[in-house]
Amino acid sequence: MCGIAGTYLWPDGKTVTDRLTETLAHRGPDGAGRYGHPVGDGEVQLGHRRLSIIDLSETGAQPMAKDSLVLTYNGELYNAPELRAELEAAGVRFRGTSDTEVLLEAWRRWGTDCLPRLRGMFAFGVFDERTGELVLVRDQLGIKPLFLLRRDGGLAFASELKALAAATGGKLEVDHAALVASLLYYWVPDSRCAFREAEKLPPGSWLRIRPDGQVQRGRFWNLKDVAAEGQARARAGERPDLAAIVEESTRKHLLADVPVATFLSGGLDSSWLTALAARHQPGISAYTIGFRAEDARFEAMPDDLRYARQVAERFGVELHEIEIAPNVLDLLPQMTYSLDEPIGDPAAINTFLICQAAREAGVKVMLSGMGADELFAGYRKHLANLIALRYQRVPGPVRRGVSGVVDRLPVATSRRGLRSVRFAKRFLSFADLPEETAFRRSYTMYDQDELLALVDPDLAGTVDDVLTEHADTYEDNALDDFVNRMCLADARMFLPGLNLTYTDRSSMAASTEVRVPYVDVEVVKAAFAVPGDRKIVKRQGKAVLKEAATSILPREIVYRPKGLFSAPLRAWMSRDLAPLVREVVNDGELVRSGLLRRDALNRMVAVDAAGQQDYSKHLWHVLTLEYWYRDATSRSDQSTRQTA
Repeated sequence: MCGIAGTYLWPDGKTVTDRLTETLAHRGPDGAGRYGHPVGDGEVQLGHRRLSIIDLSETGAQPMAKDSLVLTYNGELYNAPELRAELEAAGVRFRGTSDTEVLLEAWRRWGTDCLPRLRGMFAFGVFDERTGELVLVRDQLGIKPLFLLRRDGGLAFASELKALAAATGGKLEVDHAALVASLLYYWVPDSRCAFREAEKLPPGSWLRIRPDGQVQRGRFWNLKDVAAEGQARARAGERPDLAAIVEESTRKHLLADVPVATFLSGGLDSSWLTALAARHQPGISAYTIGFRAEDARFEAMPDDLRYARQVAERFGVELHEIEIAPNVLDLLPQMTYSLDEPIGDPAAINTFLICQAAREAGVKVMLSGMGADELFAGYRKHLANLIALRYQRVPGPVRRGVSGVVDRLPVATSRRGLRSVRFAKRFLSFADLPEETAFRRSYTMYDQDELLALVDPDLAGTVDDVLTEHADTYEDNALDDFVNRMCLADARMFLPGLNLTYTDRSSMAASTEVRVPYVDVEVVKAAFAVPGDRKIVKRQGKAVLKEAATSILPREIVYRPKGLFSAPLRAWMSRDLAPLVREVVNDGELVRSGLLRRDALNRMVAVDAAGQQDYSKHLWHVLTLEYWYRDATSRSDQSTRQTA
C-alpha cells in the first residue's frame, strides 16, 4: 500500500509531482521516489511514497523502471505468486520478490489483457519509454482510489484529492452538485468529485494518454456483467462453496512480509475472517473497540465486546481493546482533512483510531470484514425493503393509523435512546414507496422535499440530477431478483462511494494498510451466483454466509443480533458537539454562502433536541461538510489573493 502521483505534459511537472508526492507522505512513510522522462514537447513525471509490505528491500522501491517500462503502483496483488510462476515459466527473470515487479512484467507480456487476471486491490500508472504513453488503471471494485485532472492536453493524477488541490495552489473550484449528492448520501458518489475539474477513474477501467494529448479509455471489468453471469449460474443450479472461497480469499490476503492483524467487532464478518486468519497464521492479533458506558447507554448500543472476547479466546487470538472516547472537537477537522471529501460516517474515526493503535504496536496490515453486508444482503435496509413489499398489502387505513402513532413517539428520553422507535420511524419513511425510491430512501439522508428545503433554491435542478443518477444506476441491470438488485446497487454505489473510501483514507492517515477479503473478485462472483432467497431467509440477512460460517464459528456468534461499527452520535451531539452545532447552523460558511438554509437547519436541531426525530447523523454530516467547505474555500481564497 502506497501513495502514487504524477504529471504528463504538465507545466513545471517536476515541481508539481514533488508537491503531489509530498502531500501523500502519510500513505508511504518508508520511502519516496520520483522518475522523469521527456515526452513530445514536455515530460512525464512519476512519484511514489512507499509503505513497505512485500519485499522490504530496495528491489521493491518505486517508481520501478525496467527495460523501458516504468511503474508507480499502490496496492497488493494476492495472486502474485501464481502470476510470477507463469511468467518465470515463460522465461522472465525477476530481480526481487515484490508484487510490483510481477505487475510490471505482467503488463509487459499482456498489456491491458493482464488486467482481468489481477486479483487484488490496485491503482497504478505505467509509462512506456518507447511509445511515450502513460496508462492509469484502477481495480475492479474501486478499493484503491485514483484522482486525476486534465488540462490543455496534459494530466495530473494522485491517490488523494487533497494532493491535486495542493499541487494546483488551491485553484480547484468546489462542485456544488457533488456537495448536494453528499448531503443526500452523506458521502460523495464515486461517479462525482468534490472539485469540478477533478475526476475519479472509475473502478475496473483504464485511461491511456499519448504524447499528442489524445486520451483513450477502456473497461476491463463490469460489475453489472458479473451479476448477470452470476444469475445465469444460479439458474443453472450452480451452488458456490462459499466456505472454501472465503477461506481461500482470507489466506491470500495474509500475504505479507510484515505483521498482519484483524479488525474484530464480534460480528459475523470480522469473526469469521479472524477465525480463518488464525487457522492459517496462529497467534495473530486482533483489534476491537468499545465506547464509554454512558455513551453506549444513551445510544442504546449493543455490547459487542463480549462477543469479540469470546472469538479471541476460542481461536487463540491476542485481542487489543480500544475505548472510543475521543476528543471529537479535535478529531473532526483532522478526519475531514484525511477523508478528502465530505463524508459523514463516524465509523471513519473508529477505523483511524484502531489503525493508529495497531501501527503504534508495529502492525502495518489489517484485515477487515468490509463488503459482506453489501454483497450478501446483511444490512437492515435489505430486510426492511423486503418487509415493505408485504407491508404495502396492509389496508391503507391501518397503515395510516400505525404511521400516526409512531410519528408521535419520541426517539429518546433524557437518559437513553430508543432504537426500536428510530427503526420504526425510518421504516415508515419509505415503506409505501416504489422499489428504487424506497431503496434509496432506506439508506439516504433526506427525501426530495427535505433536500430541496435544505439547499439553495438555485440548486433545485441539481437535486433532480442527483436523484435521477441514483435511479439510473439502480435500474441499470437485467436482474429479476429484488435482493440481488439491492446488492448490486450497493456494490456499485455504497461500497466504493462510502465504505471503501473511508476505510482507505482513515487507515492511510495512520500509515496502515487495510485489506478486505470479502471484496475479492472471486467472492464477488460467488455472491451474485447466490439467489436472493438464500441471502435473506425468513428474517435472517446473510443467511447463506451464516450457514457457511458455522463450519468454524459457534452458532452464538453466527446468529447473534447484528452489531454496529458506528459511534454514539446522539451522545456526542447532545454534549461534546452541541456548541459547535449551534455555531455552524447560525453562522457557518455553508449558511453564509447560501448553500444551506439556516431555517431548515434550525428546524432540524429543534426536532432532534426535542427527541421527536433522530437527526444526529444529519447534523454530524453538516459538521463534516462545513469543515471540508471551509478548508476548500480558504485555499481558493488564499490562491486568489496571491494571484492578485
